[in-house]
Amino acid sequence: MTDPRRLNRPGQPGLAYHRRTGSGPGVMFLGGFKSDMTGTKASALQAWADRTERAFLRFDYSAHGASDGEWADATISQWREDALAMLDLETDGPQILVGSSMGGWMALLLALTRPEKVRALVLVAPAADFTDALIWEQLPFHIREQIDTEGEWLRPNPYGEPYPITKTLIEDGRQWNVLDAPIPFDGPVRILHGWHDRDVPWSHGLRVLEQLTSNDVRYELSKAGDHGMGAPDDLAALIRMIDEVSV
Repeated sequence: MTDPRRLNRPGQPGLAYHRRTGSGPGVMFLGGFKSDMTGTKASALQAWADRTERAFLRFDYSAHGASDGEWADATISQWREDALAMLDLETDGPQILVGSSMGGWMALLLALTRPEKVRALVLVAPAADFTDALIWEQLPFHIREQIDTEGEWLRPNPYGEPYPITKTLIEDGRQWNVLDAPIPFDGPVRILHGWHDRDVPWSHGLRVLEQLTSNDVRYELSKAGDHGMGAPDDLAALIRMIDEVSV
């Protein structure tokens, strides 16, 4: 695989990305919290795009993967700006946004900010509002107090080393919450979730469905699926959903 390209912005972290030119509508992949563009879903979609000669973009948010930036400085605002920069500068025409976990939240924010650039959404375990709904609201009082007084808490990580959840991340995320009001997007939306998802409960995906104003929203639950949704059947379902909204 070729080395990633870099998007350099004045005063902003440089972003690593891979872009494939091809037929449209283009597909832009938005990864999850603490993941990167070499993951199972991004790689499977790259292979699919190569086979079908589709335009495809994947990238790493700042402080993720091969991109620049420090984790301690990372916020939802920064990652939203990263995603907007990639959409504005590295895609042509309306895109199908494929958002996984936190990327689902990013996809919704892009659809609200650049509706003319978003043709459809395909969301995998969308973790909208996760800093509040899936982190802060689930924490016991003593950990909330630690974050308030010390500025961070080291969150255990089943996939590797613990990482800090900062007060800045939690407070910044609140300005981007979308689940407390209707989400005004009228294009097609497909949501794929795993029954065994322990990070983003499948019921959270239904909250996203409920708030979307579009009537063309379909939710599919994989009984064997987990948060990664990387099994062959789940990847096939993801590609099928992209094909459905490409017409």
